Amino acid sequence: MRKTYLGAVAILGAATGAALTAAGQAPPKWRMQYFYDEDKAVFEIADLQFPSSKRGLAVGEIVQGNHRKPVQVVTADGGAHWQMINLEEPPVSLFFLNEGLGWMVTTKGLWQTTEAGRNWHKLGRLPSPVFRVCFTNEQTGFAAGPKKKVYQTRDGGQHWDAVAAAADPPGNPDVSAYTWITFATPQFGIVTGWNMPRRMQELPDWVDPEAASRRRDTPHLSYSMVTNDGGKTWKASAASLFGEVTRVRFGPGGTGLGLIEYPGTFRYAAEVYRIEWKTGKSRTVYRDRRFTVTDIWLTSEGGAYLAGVQSLGQIRGMIPGKVMVLRSDGDLASWSEMPVDYRATANHVVLAVPDPQNMWLATDRGMILKLQ
Repeated sequence: MRKTYLGAVAILGAATGAALTAAGQAPPKWRMQYFYDEDKAVFEIADLQFPSSKRGLAVGEIVQGNHRKPVQVVTADGGAHWQMINLEEPPVSLFFLNEGLGWMVTTKGLWQTTEAGRNWHKLGRLPSPVFRVCFTNEQTGFAAGPKKKVYQTRDGGQHWDAVAAAADPPGNPDVSAYTWITFATPQFGIVTGWNMPRRMQELPDWVDPEAASRRRDTPHLSYSMVTNDGGKTWKASAASLFGEVTRVRFGPGGTGLGLIEYPGTFRYAAEVYRIEWKTGKSRTVYRDRRFTVTDIWLTSEGGAYLAGVQSLGQIRGMIPGKVMVLRSDGDLASWSEMPVDYRATANHVVLAVPDPQNMWLATDRGMILKLQ
């Protein structure tokens, strides 16, 4: 087992603020398109997908006191209008292969739609709960879940078989999980996860903030699985790492971005690194204790985006912070802050980008914004 720590000095570019472009127009701004604004209730958006520039959906739960109601909001006109539709089970994540065909992971199973979320039907029973699915075509897909489980389907999600290599890394399965899965091409894919032993006899951070601020962070095992043949074979590995790899996004030309989110008391909130998936090399391109990055994106034109929230206090994640988005035009060395609607606050932000001209983000406080 090899101990690793990804680190490099990132350069934060000057904020765009309200400066005018060379053409005399205001720069693009993340503007609110939808907000669930009901008294004493919050729409906790779990995931957002825009499989095309017109059709999109956000899934989550409306939380009002102790009551939780699973719902989705859907649009067919690029976010100009949204319709709320009840769901039968609490959603966890979404994956879309094309404009209509998609899958929704819930706490109780897997659902499929052929109409961008307007006609969900439940598929065959999964062997165990999962966090996320990823399909390379209409029939071939993969699922990642707790207890070191990864599954594969060859019939669109009706039946699933375990991927044996997922159990190879060391660590107790009861405190291990695979949480992210993505493919750069139909042949090259990666699954990431972790083994994180439970801390004994410790109160949650919010109960005793002072004790949490003094706690020393310790490394744990980070898992990765890689395939170069479309999932026929997988190679699993483990390394000691501070934080958790929560996102991997691939762009054109063999490049990608990875995101490590750190515990609430670690000296950095998050770290973003560039991946050259053809060679396996990586290097840090951004980290800052003041900005908790929760999602990343590489566009087909080479632009990179980091979305998250402003870090507040010594222990991050205890209260919602101001939503922030940074952009790099391709060099990944300089980053500029983009204007965001001042009303947008969150603990977690997710991006959805069907193409470089159409970009959305959603917050876990019920707001959806578009870059306009």
